[in-house]
Amino acid sequence: MPEPTRPKSYVIESLDTGLRLMLLFLDHDALSVTAAAHELGVARSTAHRVLSTLETRGFVTRDTSGRGYCAGPELVRLGRPAGYGPLVREGLQPVLDDAAGRTGETVTTAALLGNQILLTDGRESRHPVRVMLEVGRTHPAHATSAGKMLLSRLTDDQVRVLYPEEKLPEVTAHTIVSRAALLDELAAVREQGYADSRGESVRGMNAVAVPLAGRSWRDRLALMAAAPADRGDNDSLLLLARRLLRSAALFETPHTSTH
Repeated sequence: MPEPTRPKSYVIESLDTGLRLMLLFLDHDALSVTAAAHELGVARSTAHRVLSTLETRGFVTRDTSGRGYCAGPELVRLGRPAGYGPLVREGLQPVLDDAAGRTGETVTTAALLGNQILLTDGRESRHPVRVMLEVGRTHPAHATSAGKMLLSRLTDDQVRVLYPEEKLPEVTAHTIVSRAALLDELAAVREQGYADSRGESVRGMNAVAVPLAGRSWRDRLALMAAAPADRGDNDSLLLLARRLLRSAALFETPHTSTH
């Protein structure tokens, strides 16, 4: 039985303001007290008190100008996506090397950040005509093979939260533009064990992705291979998926010492 909706009286206003302020730093490199107050619709004194509290706990810090605030070490630590920890990155290097050798195409690892994917590491193909490596770039998850792979590991209800509207952004003429169609495709991805994208995020580029080990949504990664469309037809994508699965099997989730 679902938990009943809490009445508004259960909301702790100061905590709600602090949480909303933390979320602002996902879209802003820095915020002044005045800008924070404006974004939240609160008094400047309220924004200042909340920022000061977050600063005390390390969630925000003063920016170099001294006139504003930016994300602090605790917020960066909490928001850091999978693939950026030193142990994880070390464990991914042989996987990427193997995947690049097996496929001959540009391979990347990707993490899910809301309804976007972030490319965290990779290897670029040696083909003269190739997909460029774009580590650090974000792309709409619903338009990419890696994004669909990671979305498929969520429940349908979680996907609906990420996409509250039925209409999805159109990136190219081939992009899935309805939530219903996306949910259907994610069901197919779960069954077949890999996801593909055919010109859905970049025209003329096809890609395929498989899952990497991850115990929870925060540490799940996808391994993706991307190729020009003339090298990435149906048979080629299936072959790339099989090769990526072999490479992904080499990845061992690092365990940090508890001592």
